[in-house]
Amino acid sequence: MQLTGLIAAPHTPFNSDFSLNLDCVPKQAAHLVATGVKGAFVAGTTGESLSLTTTERIDLFHAWGEAAKESGITFIAHIGHNSLPDAQALAEAAQAAGAEAIGAMAPTFFKPTDAGALVNWFARITEPASGLPFYFYDIPSMTGVSIDTKEFVQSAAERIPSFAGVKYTNPDRDQLQAILALENHSPDMLWGCDEELLDGLGMGCQGAVGSSYNFAAGIYHRVIEAFELGDKDEAKHWQSRSVALIDTLKSHGYMHSAKAVMEMVGVDCGPARPPLPQLTDEERSALRAQLETLGFFEWLNECTEAK
Repeated sequence: MQLTGLIAAPHTPFNSDFSLNLDCVPKQAAHLVATGVKGAFVAGTTGESLSLTTTERIDLFHAWGEAAKESGITFIAHIGHNSLPDAQALAEAAQAAGAEAIGAMAPTFFKPTDAGALVNWFARITEPASGLPFYFYDIPSMTGVSIDTKEFVQSAAERIPSFAGVKYTNPDRDQLQAILALENHSPDMLWGCDEELLDGLGMGCQGAVGSSYNFAAGIYHRVIEAFELGDKDEAKHWQSRSVALIDTLKSHGYMHSAKAVMEMVGVDCGPARPPLPQLTDEERSALRAQLETLGFFEWLNECTEAK
């Protein structure tokens, strides 16, 4: 399996009381398709997966499975968990819901200490859905698990029949280049850092998974188009806009600010679930004003007009 283009990491939608709002999922899927996003990596970091119960994640999978059927978007389900039975239940549910692939980050409490231990863990949790392509979600900044990903890729190709690739949200660029240069393995390496998409394209990644593709896909389409045309200056120009956008959101607290931006672009996914903080009305107004000053909404219009 090879995933190409932009794949969003969609927000999990909540009501004001922090309960799941599954009625929002079809709107999210339709919005992604309308903005040229090819896939949805559901219930990962942006989806606040470890703040959800296993039952909630299963319900979310089924909602996305239905939305994917209607919209045609590719649905990848994140099944990572600290509990073996729960992770296996999520794998089984993902397959039943119609996911086209599954992915998982490393356990975050009892942490695997090397690539072999992590491969053994993934071999176990993917058993109930062994027919689905599997992606390792490599995000050491969140899991605290730093292993030799090149060694992992080589071992996983032998131990996990369904192993397809890596969602690479890892700062080690040399390691990525070494993986992409492997002769006997050809994993699908999905770039995982939105504001550095140009770097990923330059190293050979053909697909990318990111949170800001939910609300700013047009910016990244322009990066990709310019890169493919060999127009480095234009590609850097649009990438710099991504950097400015991400920096603005980070200054207000990225996760809850990103959800606020979803409402601003017409798809209200509700608040972030505690322990993440909530934006006050004043903070929301300040964020919108800063985005307007930045020119964010004009950029989106410019991208739409260029279609």
